[in-house]
Amino acid sequence: MKSVQICLNSIDKVKSFVNDISKFDCDFDLVSGRYVIDAKSIMGIFSLDLSKPIELNIHANDGAEEVLATLQPYLV
Repeated sequence: MKSVQICLNSIDKVKSFVNDISKFDCDFDLVSGRYVIDAKSIMGIFSLDLSKPIELNIHANDGAEEVLATLQPYLV
């Protein structure tokens, strides 16, 4: 598992983020405080406090470099 900090501070960013990570077969979790939600769930993302960076856990055994390259616009 790999952990990174991301920033999703606009509706357009959330939509493009979900579209980008939905292309991958691995699981993604967003952690904000005590809440852990599926990062592929747009409704779940909007239930979080998006005003500050959120921790993204990537559960990928291989291909993590490709995932990180795709996530570059969102990384803090």
